[in-house]
Amino acid sequence: MKTAFLFPGQGAQVVGMGIEIAHSYDIAAKIFEQANEILGFDLSRICSEGPAEELNSTAISQPAIFATSAAILEILRTQDKTSNLHPDVTAGLSLGEYTALYAAGIFSFENALKLVQKRGQAMQAAADATEGTMVSIIGLDEEKIHLLCEQAGEDELLEPVNFNCPGQIVVSGTKAACRRAKELAPKYGAIKAVRLDVAGAFHTSMMSSAAENLREALSDCEISPPSTIKIIANINAEYYQDEEQIADGLVKQLTSPILWQKCMEQLLEDGIEEFYEIGPGRVLTGLMKRINRKIKVNNISTAQSLSELIK
Repeated sequence: MKTAFLFPGQGAQVVGMGIEIAHSYDIAAKIFEQANEILGFDLSRICSEGPAEELNSTAISQPAIFATSAAILEILRTQDKTSNLHPDVTAGLSLGEYTALYAAGIFSFENALKLVQKRGQAMQAAADATEGTMVSIIGLDEEKIHLLCEQAGEDELLEPVNFNCPGQIVVSGTKAACRRAKELAPKYGAIKAVRLDVAGAFHTSMMSSAAENLREALSDCEISPPSTIKIIANINAEYYQDEEQIADGLVKQLTSPILWQKCMEQLLEDGIEEFYEIGPGRVLTGLMKRINRKIKVNNISTAQSLSELIK
């Protein structure tokens, strides 16, 4: 049976995540200790105690989600019952793609975490320098979303950027354009339009400066070629073939739409039958229910879910 490991992206963070796991498994605690040393601050304390405002900042939430996902992954790798559980494919939503690449052996833990830290800092800086945000639109298809963006944009930046599942598309752009999109969405038949609590207009040209900084960081980073485990790319729902494609894909990801639905549909078409969401929250588990109701995702986000799998 073909297996895929899925890793969540920004937005999955919650105060307290990963701490019960770290208390229950020494190997997870060691991952958090390593992360603290690499980052130069006490990430595990922020994950454990918050405050939420600090954890939710782009520069903190991204390494926090990566470290929590990596800690759970390390438990699966080292427990007798799950040590033979290997993915044929890995995939991650936006930030989660870094965890997917780490899980596939493309990056070392240290290099992946440093890249994630630089990515978060660069995105926060780009957001601070621009006036952007994002809105999640529920209940519209792609055609209506494009029409909504055209009307609400009024010559300002407004683009669909997260194609998560049928009926859930996130638009990104200037704050004024996003406000208009939220107001106009019901007229196009949207069930709901929710402004997201994000720092800026991610996955648009407003992140160009962050993309440049990330390209520079990637040029100094050791990237291993893909081998037995495939990694599917957010930007085109195709499998990475070499190191150059990986670096290019991660840079383009910051200013390009995330095609999560297409990625999952491609995995299903390629015969993947068993899915594991590894990391905080249940976002990807929920999206899969909307993409294909018949597919069950094994969600591994808590100490309890781990113990049920390992017992």
